[in-house]
Order: sequence, then structure tokens, then C-alpha cells
Amino acid sequence: MSNAIQYEYKKEYLTVSAPTKYNAESLRTEEMVLNMGPQHPSTHGVLRLEVVTDGEVVVDVVPHLGYLHRCFEKHAESLPFNQIIPYVDRLDYVAAMNSEHAYVMGVERMLGIENDIPKRVEYIRVLVAELNRLASHFVAIGTYAMDIGAYTPFLWMMRDREQILKLLEWVCGARMLYNYVWIGGLFYDLPVGFEERCAEFIKYLKPKLEELQHLVIDNKIFVERTINVGVLPLPVAINYGCTGPMLRASGLRYDLRKVDGYSVYPELDFDVPIGEGKLGTVGDSWDRTWVRVLECRESIRIIEQSLEKLTKEHKRTSDFDPQALVPKKIRPKAMDFYTRAENPKGELGFFFRTDGRSDIPVRCKARACSFNNLSVIGEMSKGALLADLVAIIGSIDVVMGEVDR
Repeated sequence: MSNAIQYEYKKEYLTVSAPTKYNAESLRTEEMVLNMGPQHPSTHGVLRLEVVTDGEVVVDVVPHLGYLHRCFEKHAESLPFNQIIPYVDRLDYVAAMNSEHAYVMGVERMLGIENDIPKRVEYIRVLVAELNRLASHFVAIGTYAMDIGAYTPFLWMMRDREQILKLLEWVCGARMLYNYVWIGGLFYDLPVGFEERCAEFIKYLKPKLEELQHLVIDNKIFVERTINVGVLPLPVAINYGCTGPMLRASGLRYDLRKVDGYSVYPELDFDVPIGEGKLGTVGDSWDRTWVRVLECRESIRIIEQSLEKLTKEHKRTSDFDPQALVPKKIRPKAMDFYTRAENPKGELGFFFRTDGRSDIPVRCKARACSFNNLSVIGEMSKGALLADLVAIIGSIDVVMGEVDR
């Protein structure tokens, strides 16, 4: 390269004139776009986040969905109502019993048989649903602690969750995808000795929740990583349609088990915990975790009362048939119908449109609570540090099978 060419090259590409005076504009860093997921372990499945950062500060977060699309609605529109239940299991696969309960109650109301369901069936449904709620919250709390850097709580939570899964497997033969709650009844009655074994497990679990509080919730590092992080103000939560622990942690005492009073929940005594900002701001990541821990305690109260009802007032009898009211042909009247229930992550709803001639819904739409809860992540993350984004994602507790459907 000749000297003339080198001179032109340096002049064009290498010569940089230093600013004569520093100002805010000259020191401003440029924004950068990062991709978190869908393979990142803290994105809880196959969630992809497009993160706009200014240095270490999050400017915006855009979630990208569709990596786990299950085509639930279109499957439901090609199957009879009773054959849709296994597909419902695969939405929030961590809380399949709760999802089945919501779906089955809706179909029963369309058929007009919801008041004919035997009380023993209803209490068994509530029992298994609350056991599954415990298992779901154990996954949420355990994986959240691991996201922040604590591995032991995850192992302890999975140890106790395993006992719940064994109980549910004993009931219906499946570990996670149950197909146990049927339209008009149940697949089968509880196994002989189930009530006693479940009561023993609850007695074992109570002190474990106290250990969980000391190990995680009151832990100094956990507190510092979660207080005042990902604050979700109540008006924002309402505007985005957030439900479940996300909404209650922001201060609103709203639980469909109380508001709608479905199944036998009105006959049971339990409280609805809310976030109070004890250590930080109302609606922060610590509050969301704390509400889930309190809900575990309330689920234990519900399970104890259900077991008492099943062993004293609605005992097992030799002639009891949990499938006695299961309809042979499910053909609701022509209508548009929406049903909802309180899942561990929030309001799970199903919209049906029927024509009155077929046992297959004309339209079926699922209202997934994880979808709405995830949609607010951009509002919660603006101004947070990039390291805190992981703490914010985990506090939402999303299951991507339900988000993508």
C-alpha cells in the first residue's frame, strides 16, 4: 500500500476528533438489543425475551411467544367435550387438576347438571385441586430460588412436591397429566386408605413450610434480590388483566374461590392473602413470593377440612359410583358460554360456542392467566438492572404451555 493510499485510509477511517467539551449527550451510551431465551434456563421453558438495554439498565422488554404452540383451541373444536380433557391437562401441565376442574365445571353448567354432582365428588375435586396447587407453588418458589442462586430450596421443594405427585398418581395412575376429573363425576373414587395417608403427609408438610420461610423468604440475600424489584402497581395489574398471586400481591383481595363461590369452596374456611409491602414496596417480587407461601398454608387448611368432610360427613360407601352422572352424550343447547376458576397462577377461563346439534364445540377459546401475567413484564422491568430481569421473570411464574396454547 502506497503512502498516499495509507494517508487517505487513515484520514477516512481512523481519524477521530475528540470533543472539545463533555456533555450528557456525548457520554450517553447507545442502546443494545439482547435476546434472553428461548434456551436460557431462567426463562422457564421456551420464552424468548427481546431486551433493550442502556448499559446495565433495562429500557424495554418484548416477549416473543409461539415456541410451544399446542394448538389447543383447534384440537378442542374437532373433538367431543369429554375427549378435550387430556388436552386441557397440557395447558398448565404443572397444575393439571386445577385446569380440569375449571373446564369440567363449565361443561356441567352448560348441561345444567352442576347442582346434581354428589358432595363426595365435589370434595374429592377440591382435595386433589388443592394438592395440585401446592405442587404448582412448590415449583414456582423452588425454581425462583434457583434462578436467584440458591440451589438447596429447589431440592427441598422438589422433594415435597414428589410426595404430592405420588399421591395424585395413586389416585388416577398418572404422574402429571391426569384426566381424572370427568364431566359429571370422576374417573374413580379415592383409593382405600388415601385419606389417612394424605392426612399424614399434611402433618409432615406443616413444619416444612416454616423451614421454607426461614430458608428462602427471610433469607438476607433473597430479600435484597427481590424487594423493590419488579414492582407492579395495582392499577397497572388491573389494566393488563393480571390475576392470581400477581394481582393479590399488588394489594387486591380477589380470589375466584371467594368471588364466584364455585364447587364447595363456600363451605370451607380459608383466607385470601395479599401483598402488604412488609419489607419493600407493595407488589414487588418479594410480595409475590410471600403471597404464594401464604397460599400454601391456606391450601393446607382447605385440604384438612376436605379430608374431614370425606371421612365424617361424606364417607365412602360400597354403592358409591363417581361415574353415575357422567353423560353418555354431551350435547349442550345452542349458546355462548364462559366459565372460569382460580388456578394457582390466576383466572383460567374457557369460552364455548355450541350449536345445539353436535357434541363438538363450534368455538373454544382458553383465557390463559399466564398470558396476561406475562404481558405486563415490559412495564415491570423498565429501569431495572439486567441482573434483576431474571428475578422479575421468576416472580411471574409462567408456564409456556398455557401461554402459547
